[in-house]
Amino acid sequence: MRAYLISDNHDTLVGMRLAGIEGVVVHGYDETSRAVKEVLVYKDVAILVITEKAAALVPEIMQDLREHGDLPIVVEIPDRHGMKRGADFLTGYVRDAIGVKME
Repeated sequence: MRAYLISDNHDTLVGMRLAGIEGVVVHGYDETSRAVKEVLVYKDVAILVITEKAAALVPEIMQDLREHGDLPIVVEIPDRHGMKRGADFLTGYVRDAIGVKME
């Protein structure tokens, strides 16, 4: 099983390639959705690593992948400009998923 990167910038792709992760750079909705659909065809990809900006281009596809529960596991990462999500995004996920407010 392997990981695959879909990135909105070349710098992230180069860094991940140094770690042994292949991938592609995309721009716009069409390229991003096409890249995600191609990854789903690869049966040996267990982890889909996608930059936050690229994931924001196809929110309905990302939501469907998370809800479906099959492989690949989707991991959104920040790009070189930093994280776009708030500092408490994980506690928000827990609260939404199981209804428990964490302090």
